[in-house]
Amino acid sequence: MWLINSSIGRKVVMSVTGIALILFLTFHGCMNMVALFSEEGYNMICEFLGANWYAVVATLGLAALAVIHIVFAFILTAQNRTARGDNRYEVATTVNPGKVEWASKNMLVLGLIILIGLLIHLWNFWYNMMFAELIGAMPAISPTDGFEWIKVTFSNPVFVVIYVIWLVAIWFHLSHGFWSALQTLGWSGKTWLCRWKMIGLVYVTLLMLCFLIVVLAFAFKCAPSLCC
Repeated sequence: MWLINSSIGRKVVMSVTGIALILFLTFHGCMNMVALFSEEGYNMICEFLGANWYAVVATLGLAALAVIHIVFAFILTAQNRTARGDNRYEVATTVNPGKVEWASKNMLVLGLIILIGLLIHLWNFWYNMMFAELIGAMPAISPTDGFEWIKVTFSNPVFVVIYVIWLVAIWFHLSHGFWSALQTLGWSGKTWLCRWKMIGLVYVTLLMLCFLIVVLAFAFKCAPSLCC
């Protein structure tokens, strides 16, 4: 199958799964913003997205997208390194000198940081919430009390620093990945390439700010529902 066996096919799979993950991040970011205004509202969303069959199916689908994206990323990176050999750094400086983006040259490093951050995030929230509810565990905090889990997690300055670094890495990754995915799918010509780069930069910046604001608000206890 050309989507798996060819380089172009793998890039298409990477692009489609990447766009799907960006859409999920958009939903997740909007959901998190609710926690800044209403503890009850946020916990209602958490309960709705708890151990229900539709939430579990959606989680499995999301996990499949993430795994496919990560696996194909490693395959393409290895393929590119093998093709370029010892001249890969020379190619980066001689082809389009000065125009190779930092994020583009460091996508593997950024991807590894994002993967580590994702595992920490799953441990802090999914493991203590949906998974705990599925197996019938009773942690100190209710699995459906997402608001309290956010408070506990970001009361720890170590996690605050880790999440800030993680979000910065995602920003760099997506600032390149957004327009690159559209270019791979043939949705950008000479005119639209610069436009998509700007649209992507603005969109990704606003998206990451949604997450960052929540982290810092709870870290400094600035969320309205946390104030006495």
